[in-house]
Amino acid sequence: MQRGVAYGVMAGALWGMVFLVPRMLPDFSPLLLSAGRYTMYGLVSLAAALPMARPLATRLTREDLLALIKLALAGNLLYYILLTSAVHLIGIAPASLIVGVLPVTVTLLGRRDHGAVPLARLVWPLAMVLAGIACINVDVFTAADGAAGTPGDILSKLAGLACAVGALACWTWFAVENARYLQRQTHFSGNEWSVLWGVVTGALGAALWLVIGLLPSGSLQTTLGSARWHTFWVLNLALAIGASWLGNGLWNAASKRLPLTLSGQMIVFETLFALLYAFIYDHRLPRPLEMAAIALLVAGVSWSVRQHADDDSAGVPIEEKAQASAH
Repeated sequence: MQRGVAYGVMAGALWGMVFLVPRMLPDFSPLLLSAGRYTMYGLVSLAAALPMARPLATRLTREDLLALIKLALAGNLLYYILLTSAVHLIGIAPASLIVGVLPVTVTLLGRRDHGAVPLARLVWPLAMVLAGIACINVDVFTAADGAAGTPGDILSKLAGLACAVGALACWTWFAVENARYLQRQTHFSGNEWSVLWGVVTGALGAALWLVIGLLPSGSLQTTLGSARWHTFWVLNLALAIGASWLGNGLWNAASKRLPLTLSGQMIVFETLFALLYAFIYDHRLPRPLEMAAIALLVAGVSWSVRQHADDDSAGVPIEEKAQASAH
């Protein structure tokens, strides 16, 4: 169990980088960040798929391919475009805290397949989550940044919050739908499915470059120097290997060693590391409302996960199957 906890913490530390990279590359658009990250992820997945390419290809059906495309579009490309937009508009802390509600939204949406936990048991955990979201929203609009009162700034912050909620919705849908598909099909293991998902994601990421090139607004940002493009590719390679490949492996290793009661709560470390990276990068301590939001959301998410895990009569929760393809 101690090794499982260590694996879960390391996975969270790697996943937290997903929020930091957009903050380090504010001069690159969300489209470019998504295309760059998933092109690199596709190359890493393709390298992993080569030794088993023939048996995978013979078992891949048209239904599998369509499912992979839908899952990659929602769970990767659209999710990351919305997430990077949120980080650019409102910062890492609000974006990571809102997306950090994922364990709650996944259990609420997915548990109906196995029997529902009575909502009466979730009133207080959900109340804490909502209070935490309220705190971070108030902080976004009251933080002294020199332009908090202008209509344009208010609209920008509203758009950022909407993007964060949209990213949460994308990942919630992906986690549940991916788990349901894994339950229906039996001809791929979780690892094989993750590799196929990465290859399809890479193909879509490459196609996104063509879309960017057709846009009239100069989305390729050719005015950026070669040093910035070098940083862009290095950071995206780090995400592909660290957050996507190594992070997933560590998470799966943790899930095998920990009871669901604990493994579900370990997802919170992604949010905590994202916040840590944000405060270090910005050279500041969290503001009071941020500290309140962190405490409320972590407590609310952990409490909700525990309530669902304690409901043994409902069978194996769908989020346990969803863990095979996280991030």
